Amino acid sequence: MKERFALRQDIFKEFLAEFLGIFVLILFGCGSVAQTVLSKGALGEPLTIHIGFTLGVMMAVYMAGGVSGAHVNPAVSLAMVILGKLPVKKLPVYVAAQFLGAFAGSCAVYGLYYDALMEHTQGEFAVTGVNATANIFASYPAKHLSVLNGFIDQVIATGALILCILAITDRKNIGAPKGMEPLCIGLIIMAIGVSMGLNCGYPINPARDLGPRVFTAVAGWGMDVFR
Repeated sequence: MKERFALRQDIFKEFLAEFLGIFVLILFGCGSVAQTVLSKGALGEPLTIHIGFTLGVMMAVYMAGGVSGAHVNPAVSLAMVILGKLPVKKLPVYVAAQFLGAFAGSCAVYGLYYDALMEHTQGEFAVTGVNATANIFASYPAKHLSVLNGFIDQVIATGALILCILAITDRKNIGAPKGMEPLCIGLIIMAIGVSMGLNCGYPINPARDLGPRVFTAVAGWGMDVFR
């Protein structure tokens, strides 16, 4: 009975760690996008967005790494299951925490910039066009991007992310100095952002994209966010 209680307690801690980790990722990452969009570029640019997501991931790993491993990404959690580093029974818990944390992070960004958002949009939330603001929360493809090329883009970018994470955390490899892993993982995001962001903004994380996208659907942007 003690073992069962301890297991439940551990899984709750891991759920909370993943939830808070991706919450912080969205707060800093999407917050940097919001500042750039709503200031019309006066207080931000693509580089500041890359920095926002880099620091968001770094802080998420520092926050949750010792408890859950700080996957904060269903693709990473799935890779850990395939490699035998995460029990498959924990996968639904991790994924649920990641999606809910991303949704909650979107709520926080929305609340933080509510007045600026209303002034910018005059209360009319657009998904596309010059006054589009749905892209604050989720990634949208560039006009030139086909479905096939978009699929290839995400396979390559997500594969690069997971490959680099495994290299950094592999104790049999050179690895990173103890305590510096979060910084190195954050720099992976920076590298992907500055090299693979043109097509669709490097979402590379189903929870980071779908959680905020669902939020925008219910917060006033409507179902157009899924088209």
